[in-house]
Amino acid sequence: MSSPSNVAESPITDRRELVEYIASGNKPKDAWRIGTEHEKFGFRLDDLRPPTFDGERGIEALLTGLTRFGWEKVEEHGRTIALLKDGASVTLEPAGQLELSGAPLENIHETCRETNAHLAEVKTVAQELQLGFLGMGFQPKWRRDEMPWMPKGRYKIMREYMPKRGDLGLDMMTRTCTVQVNLDFASEADMVKKFRVSLALQPIATALFADSPFTEGKPNGYLSYRSHIWTDTDPDRTGMLDFVFEDGFGFERYVDYLLDVPMYFSYRNGEYIDLSGKSFRRFMDGKLEALPGALPTLRDWSDHMTTAFPEVRLKKYLEMRGADGGPWNRLCALPAFWVGLLYDDVALDAAWDLVKDFSNAERHALRDGVPKHALKLPFRNGNLRDLALEALKISAAGLQRRARKNANGADESIFLAPLIDFAEANETPAERKLALFHGEWGGDIDHVFAEFAY
Repeated sequence: MSSPSNVAESPITDRRELVEYIASGNKPKDAWRIGTEHEKFGFRLDDLRPPTFDGERGIEALLTGLTRFGWEKVEEHGRTIALLKDGASVTLEPAGQLELSGAPLENIHETCRETNAHLAEVKTVAQELQLGFLGMGFQPKWRRDEMPWMPKGRYKIMREYMPKRGDLGLDMMTRTCTVQVNLDFASEADMVKKFRVSLALQPIATALFADSPFTEGKPNGYLSYRSHIWTDTDPDRTGMLDFVFEDGFGFERYVDYLLDVPMYFSYRNGEYIDLSGKSFRRFMDGKLEALPGALPTLRDWSDHMTTAFPEVRLKKYLEMRGADGGPWNRLCALPAFWVGLLYDDVALDAAWDLVKDFSNAERHALRDGVPKHALKLPFRNGNLRDLALEALKISAAGLQRRARKNANGADESIFLAPLIDFAEANETPAERKLALFHGEWGGDIDHVFAEFAY
């Protein structure tokens, strides 16, 4: 989740400004970049509990410790709630999950170096505080009421509103972690094609990255429980967005969708104003009771765009949102998978050919079935694994054609290795952890913190 946007404060007076704001993301191909974000669970080494915000071993102490590496503090009411450096940020999810929002980079080699440097910095400071960090899609041990809350104004508003719209929204906030990649487009037509391909194939990413099979120390019946949580969070702002596949879809249609997503807040004079459930359309008419006569700014619009949570999200770029968090090598694999599919014209055409005849019903069946069944989900005359293998083949060829090589002459397709392993073995990370749980761990979930910590 995001911090307040750093964009213009001038009032919005016309819907066209909202369309133009998104359209301003159009970039020539040589300016396309890769922005990777990942979240991770902190835990205290002695009792495995998540660290609170305050205290000598708290999250704020960790953030302060990271400033030795050149990060600058971002404060809210005098408390450190984020860090900034060189186009990247370190931010906090509601229960203290630590997120790196990486800088816009040119290739996956740079992305992996950035990720490894960040994890090394975090580990250095965390060890001093007797903390560890774990990459998974869902908190495997602790109950919702045992999770701490971070002192951020937007989270207080969301915490109060979420239970009005779904039963699992607070779990989404406090007990999930994801990895996502943000990718550019050249034009409205390019955005539309990439949006359709990535939305249709998002269940494949969910399956390949499925790593949330435990709740409160026991198997929960899902392989990606994180993905299931989104089906009962808030129907106004989640889902597969069928309209993306309709004729005439473009920037304007997405703006209309966002205008119908109820608001959470407006950030004014350093404070979050509770506007939960209110209409952005009424805001544009100056008719919100909480802000009488006030008009929204582009910062309000930019913030509002971050409060819609579909499987793929459009801002000035496209965000791929389907994957569970995981270990370091999968943090590099996720951007590699999508860059291979979307940043090479031949691969994008092949990926579109793969999904263009999917019906709405099939897309929904994939999305709804993948949290439980992942790669083994039946699809047409086979299963999702068949689709995953084909998508991985297309992605690898796209990365090879991009030919962005490291010092050893290897192209970006090397980062797909863990995903190819899962698909060929027909076994997700979640299934491998379940086998350990039922086998050598003897049903003791605590082993996951030792064996899978960064």
